Amino acid sequence: MKARYGIVLLLCCSAAAESRFVDIAQSAGIDFIHRSGATGARYLPETYGSGAAFLDFDGDGALDLYLVNAGRLPRLSSEPEAANALFRNEGAGRFSEQAARAGVGDRGYGMGAAVGDYDNDGWADLYVTNFGPNVLFHNRGAGRFADVTATADVGCPGWGTSAAFADVDLDGDLDLFVGNYLDYPTENPLVCRIGNSEERLYCDPRKFDGQVDRLYINEGRVFADRTAAFGLVSVAGKELGVVFGDYDQDGDPDLYLANDLVPNMLYRNDGTRFVDRGLASGTSLNGEGVAEAGMGVDMADADGDGDLDLFVTNFQWESNTLYSNLGGGFFADATVASGITRASMAFLGFGTGFFDCDNDGDLDLFVANGHVYDNVEKVDRAAAYAQRNQLLENVGEGIFVDSSDRGSGLALVQVSRGAAFGDIDSDGDLDIAVNNSNERPALLRNDSVVGGWLGLRLRGAATNRDAIGARVALTTGGRTLVREVRRNASYLSSNDPRVLFGLGNAEVAERVEIRWPSGVIQVVETLPGRQYVAIEEETSQ
Repeated sequence: MKARYGIVLLLCCSAAAESRFVDIAQSAGIDFIHRSGATGARYLPETYGSGAAFLDFDGDGALDLYLVNAGRLPRLSSEPEAANALFRNEGAGRFSEQAARAGVGDRGYGMGAAVGDYDNDGWADLYVTNFGPNVLFHNRGAGRFADVTATADVGCPGWGTSAAFADVDLDGDLDLFVGNYLDYPTENPLVCRIGNSEERLYCDPRKFDGQVDRLYINEGRVFADRTAAFGLVSVAGKELGVVFGDYDQDGDPDLYLANDLVPNMLYRNDGTRFVDRGLASGTSLNGEGVAEAGMGVDMADADGDGDLDLFVTNFQWESNTLYSNLGGGFFADATVASGITRASMAFLGFGTGFFDCDNDGDLDLFVANGHVYDNVEKVDRAAAYAQRNQLLENVGEGIFVDSSDRGSGLALVQVSRGAAFGDIDSDGDLDIAVNNSNERPALLRNDSVVGGWLGLRLRGAATNRDAIGARVALTTGGRTLVREVRRNASYLSSNDPRVLFGLGNAEVAERVEIRWPSGVIQVVETLPGRQYVAIEEETSQ
């Protein structure tokens, strides 16, 4: 029933006890195996995929799961094709495969997936990146999608990696950014070997030129390539991770790109153009002035000071990197001080995300790990191809400790790539889907939580319907928690669009302030916790 402030109560439930993660993929019916198509030739695209996405494709209120596959590498392989999979959430911990019925079983050489309601019709649309042409699936409702790539003109036939929907120009609909990796030849590809031996090794990406990313501006069911107009034409980057967020709090979405072994890029949105502030802001290199092997990325308030920090996963023996937002457009490398250096040095990270695993109000980190060399033991005896994933618990003010003993799901040793975050059972804690290279995926259910919680599902009016880019500040017990609404981050993956707050010992949010992308400021007082609440954007009468 609709209530004051445009609020609809969606769900109420409770939870208690310590948070632990259990892999339920097999028991839930997630019958999927990722296939890279590798045969020993070690073509570079084989080692990077693939991603995962949470979305409610049929509008029943439950999160479904899309898993990207790879299979036959175009013009380089005769291996069988492999189809992407869509698993419908049937409730009670069960999923059923629906890709063929829904029309989204793409058989391109898949990399990632981005979700966003680009036509504001209330249905989640799906964009799939490939090594080769990408695909845009328009959700027609009733559990069916249509391939509208040609009419929308967003095929982008490069090496697509992470993509993201965001309202770049603040006109009320979602635009699309596509990150491209590098120019990898499909005729006479470069062969790299271990020393003078005959043993092949996946080539160093520095041996190849970068590719231009693409920014598609939404013009109403069709898109226009405005990459040049917005100042984004560059082959200097080799993009793997993409995230939008308002790091300077001026009301529009800025863009951060995690690049592989070249400087990362932080683009400030000046309204009609993006300006690269990476080097000037301190987010292009680590604290020692070195470009790292950026893979996955996220942006959130790690230290609770109200502004957005940046986290990037990197190569083994580099450590992952945390950039602390100092305000005024500047960041500092806080990796050592935060404890992340020690925790992550021995791992190679891909998918990642900030989330409050125990609902204490602090944002923790999950990192999906796995090496890129399937024969890594021949070049580094201290490294392993399959690795365990990590839960880095925030113990306060952005200090992290490795808490990867939280359940059997975190003890798995796999070659993990994309990671997506979402509350699959709507019990107030975030679960994690991990796509693994040449293996079955993991679906890590967070079995219990500590403390109260409140979930918000924002619906835009003048703003894009998904409310992507909205900033939410929740106050309880003298503490203010800040979150932004976004779906696309991590690595090749897309998350639950709902915003979930851990309330700690509190059971009520005293005040919730929403800054919508339209500029509207909306305040709701006194919201009881342990429920999901839908809040609709207020519009003038």
